[in-house]
Amino acid sequence: MTKPPTRIQKRNRAAILTAGLDVFSQFGFRGSTLDQIAAAAGLSKPNLLYYFPSKDAIYTALLERLLETWLAPLHQMDKDGDPVAEIVGYARRKLDMSRDYPRESRLFANEIVQGAPHIANHLSGELRVLVEEKAAIIKGWSKAGQIADVDPHHLIFSIWALTQHYADFDVQVRAVLDTDDPFAGAGPFLDHVMRSILRP
Repeated sequence: MTKPPTRIQKRNRAAILTAGLDVFSQFGFRGSTLDQIAAAAGLSKPNLLYYFPSKDAIYTALLERLLETWLAPLHQMDKDGDPVAEIVGYARRKLDMSRDYPRESRLFANEIVQGAPHIANHLSGELRVLVEEKAAIIKGWSKAGQIADVDPHHLIFSIWALTQHYADFDVQVRAVLDTDDPFAGAGPFLDHVMRSILRP
């Protein structure tokens, strides 16, 4: 029978994942090393390898955890709720995630740009299933005349683009706006765009 992890083991594992997120989001998978992650975690490389056998194992663990977090806002879309409020709410939750989890967003973007070698099965599996489920709900709202006749898949893609941009291109956004808080204006703009698109 496997012993449950001790408090120190839980702490070290969490430290490694946090360090991995910092390093991978900055340098990408190929540009990152176990030495960098170990140093950021405050552990020796042999100690790190006790918890994760490879750089790939750390990276995959991070991505799998991230995908769960990334899907949560879409899971919350309720078919019995007000259609406009549900879609606008989803967009706002995605924008909040870009504000609160910029490193995670950049890590995910880097993986996608590389062809998703570590999570391709998740994308064509659980992500696709969830998107199809919610796209069917949106299509039903359109057919019922509750929102405009919009392509549900491209609406979801547009929400991803309009929100994740603020995390993935944070430096560019802040340089152009010359502000420390681009999200203050992003929220109302996103709300206006979504309501304009969805208006029957």
